[in-house]
Amino acid sequence: MQGPGRAEIEERTLRTDRWWLSPLATFLVFSAFVVYATIRAFMGTDYFADPYLSPFYSPCLGDCVEGASDFGQPFQWWPLSAALIILIFPLGFRMTCYYYRKAYYRAFWLSPPACAVAEPHGSYSGETRLPLLLQNLHRYFWYAAVLVALILSFDVILAFRAMPDEYAVGDGETSGIHMGLGTVLMAVNVVLIWLYTLSCHSCRHIVGGRLRHFSKHPVRYRMWTWVSKLNARHPQYAWYSLFSVALVDLYIFLLATDVIDDLRFF
Repeated sequence: MQGPGRAEIEERTLRTDRWWLSPLATFLVFSAFVVYATIRAFMGTDYFADPYLSPFYSPCLGDCVEGASDFGQPFQWWPLSAALIILIFPLGFRMTCYYYRKAYYRAFWLSPPACAVAEPHGSYSGETRLPLLLQNLHRYFWYAAVLVALILSFDVILAFRAMPDEYAVGDGETSGIHMGLGTVLMAVNVVLIWLYTLSCHSCRHIVGGRLRHFSKHPVRYRMWTWVSKLNARHPQYAWYSLFSVALVDLYIFLLATDVIDDLRFF
């Protein structure tokens, strides 16, 4: 594409490497996750295998199966899947994330597909018009994401509880706690969720932004320094947490449909 300040080169790019592999991989992986998450969100079934609750349905506030709701069911009247009540918040957080914007702008909109590669669009308005103007809601979705992460952390605690009559320790008694592979997967997932949430650019601004003198705010400066270190690995945490969420949901789905049994440690 020609334009003011651009070299008069007819080729789309002079790069000779396989620059298209990165946007293609992002397109395939992200599309696969969107398809999987959409199917699971609209299923409305097989999201709870005591004591494990899928992160796609947590907290379960709609018409939930027995044992899946720990915060009541105020939206029991909701006719669709219970996941659709809560997913808007973590989904909104990810879709407006600074890193994910770069990822899907390049992979889906080809704007631009890679460095030193011309984009196919004739004009560019940035994030000044709808729907991209909604990207400015990211800082508000961050607060909701923190709340969701707290709830998922609570789910991990609940995942250590023993189910009735399943963990006999002698004379008909049962152990008070249990740990299975599902517990481990949920714990790893919530750690990655927290790393992704706390490494967010908005979090970095919240803890240390708008300060004129760090020396007058030593606590916030230390927090800002810690978040800045996490921020350097924000893209990795974004992908790791995306995979872990899908893996935990898939594992719980397989348990709920009796395809596999939970690997129990105690």
